[in-house]
Amino acid sequence: MTATVAVSADSHPSMDDVEQLLACGDPVAARRELDAVAGRVGTSARFAHEVGQLYMRLGDAGRAADSYARAVALEPGLTAYRYNLSTALIALGRMDGAEAALDSVIAAQPCDGDAWYNRATLRRQTPARNHVAAIERELSRPGLQPRDAVPLHYALAKELEDLGEFERSFQALTRGASARRAMLSYRVEDDESIMRGIGAAFTEQVVREPVSGCDDKRPVFVVGLPRSGTTLVDRILSSHSRVGSHGESTDFAMSLMHLAGRCRDKAELLERSTKVDPRQLGEAYSRRLAMHSDDRIVDKTPANFLYLGLIARALPNARIIYARRDPMDVCYAMYKTLFRMAYPYSYDLGDLGRYWLAFDALMRHWQDVLPAGRMLVVDYERLVTDPAATITAMLDHIGMPWEDACLHFDANPLPSLTASAAQVRQPIYATSVGLWRHHAKALAPLVDLFRTHGVAVDEGAGA
Repeated sequence: MTATVAVSADSHPSMDDVEQLLACGDPVAARRELDAVAGRVGTSARFAHEVGQLYMRLGDAGRAADSYARAVALEPGLTAYRYNLSTALIALGRMDGAEAALDSVIAAQPCDGDAWYNRATLRRQTPARNHVAAIERELSRPGLQPRDAVPLHYALAKELEDLGEFERSFQALTRGASARRAMLSYRVEDDESIMRGIGAAFTEQVVREPVSGCDDKRPVFVVGLPRSGTTLVDRILSSHSRVGSHGESTDFAMSLMHLAGRCRDKAELLERSTKVDPRQLGEAYSRRLAMHSDDRIVDKTPANFLYLGLIARALPNARIIYARRDPMDVCYAMYKTLFRMAYPYSYDLGDLGRYWLAFDALMRHWQDVLPAGRMLVVDYERLVTDPAATITAMLDHIGMPWEDACLHFDANPLPSLTASAAQVRQPIYATSVGLWRHHAKALAPLVDLFRTHGVAVDEGAGA
């Protein structure tokens, strides 16, 4: 969601120092250096913007918003600054300000499809207040580039769904997803193969082998598929006074890749990962949590499900929570979300179904081979229908006492940088359960694929 504006490192040499410290996994020193650099912004809009980008990378959306706002004030005509200001405001839950910033981006640069899509996700559209007609006009504009048409289709689908026009919504969604899939060289077979390989490499004997890992007791890994409730679990747990959030990061993967060295592909990385020293890996990851002083620290990176065997060995005291959701609901939720660079399997129903099946097989494997008590499975449906009991179980799992704040997570002031940033500012709701049934006919190929592989699908009586 962040636009890039080049900055001359020669003008501000300590920017390189911040980058180096981040690359080395030293966020405390990087933050200290960045705070010093930020004091030298002066009247350079480009410098203020770059400072904002670095604060966002450090997870400080508040300081990022301040820096972006200064860049906008210094150079109001550059829409990239307003766009990134909106990103920081979304993370902070300041949706009205974010919408105003995106309104100004669209007014100045109507072809910016990303701005249209981001704006559509900020709130539930209503018959009296929506952008459907404007989006359709923009989609009919001669010369519209495919890269801009894709997010416009997703924006149209989101707003039409809000208005209850489900057939038109799915038609727009299919156009956007198909166009995005055509831009990718992704092969779901590669992911299926690597997940099978992970399961074969990390057997019960390997995972439970006595090793000397890092004894850090703070990490809580929340894993699952995107849109499965990982952000909701993170927000609930981090509402506790003794629990912090590390958000969604690549820190565990980066720690692994640093120790494994340069690899040709995922298969070579998998092979080398089995030889990485567990203690070194755990300590490398633990250093990346140095900015936190909490008793528990939630890392809600969905893709960490790939590394649970390594996590079990490298961080034997880490807690793991698996956020699980009905396969049709989670696949539809992914299909209707424009992730841009991430999750390339989400733009085709066939890819989605095959990826889910491989993911489910690997998660069942982890449930079989991880030591008893290491991983708690949290079903999204139970969390939204019986939150008190489910939250109690989660807190028990991470060794924390009950606090009422966890039940009122919508008041959590921490920033959120995920696709669920707008939803997690609301109290728990169950309206997303069974939402896929509005599109049961269009999603029939996915239903058939699951049933062919023995996955139960409850078509119900409609959402």
